[in-house]
Amino acid sequence: QVQLVESGGGLVQPGGSLRLSCAASTNIFSIDFMAWYRQAPGKQRVLVARMTVGGNTNYADSVKGRFTISRDNAKNTVDLQMNSLKPEDTAVYYCNAQIGAVEKYWGQGTQVTVSS
Repeated sequence: QVQLVESGGGLVQPGGSLRLSCAASTNIFSIDFMAWYRQAPGKQRVLVARMTVGGNTNYADSVKGRFTISRDNAKNTVDLQMNSLKPEDTAVYYCNAQIGAVEKYWGQGTQVTVSS
């Protein structure tokens, strides 16, 4: 069982930045994939960014060039740096961990609101 705790959400103006952090209860190098998803009101949860244990990353087209997923080995976290935020980035952001093909874990989510 892996427990995930997100932090760093909040209210920010368009064009601003936020950094989300996901703390895992187990060593992140034992997790095959770490990812961030988001879910806007009335919409499905979608992948934002993902990182493999080897460090490879991929991003949704809508956030490429603005968001960066990274690991903090000392803190055992996976972070999401979000720059040039837009109102359409408003959503609940969820951390996800996947081990193998079957084990998937979710955090409780953190709200990000982009509004003037």
